[in-house]
Amino acid sequence: MAFLSSKKTPAKKTTKKSAPAVKTEVKKNPKDDGLAHNALTKPWFSEKSILKIEKGVYTFVVPQGATAKDVMKAIALSYGVVPVKVNMVHLPAKTKSLRTKRGVGVRTRRHKAYVYLAKGQTIQF
Repeated sequence: MAFLSSKKTPAKKTTKKSAPAVKTEVKKNPKDDGLAHNALTKPWFSEKSILKIEKGVYTFVVPQGATAKDVMKAIALSYGVVPVKVNMVHLPAKTKSLRTKRGVGVRTRRHKAYVYLAKGQTIQF
């Protein structure tokens, strides 16, 4: 009987797990149908977005139906870098005064994606 034996078993040592490494490789899927490139329309350049580029945050205009995963795939395929995270912003349409007899007009709605890259990674436009 093992539980009555006088032999002592050594205690198991526990090791701490290190932080997960950031992916830097981009693997191309042979079954990819090219729809990931449709998730990006164009880069968004404004004063605010240019200041964020210094911190590793890039802003892109995206279509209405694009998801964060679609944008991540498109960035990885187009620019060769893997984003850490992606935040999506959906800005509603606004009514603006036209200062004429026509009255008011409507500014179109916009959909933007904020792409966060790991430290040291950049995107060249």
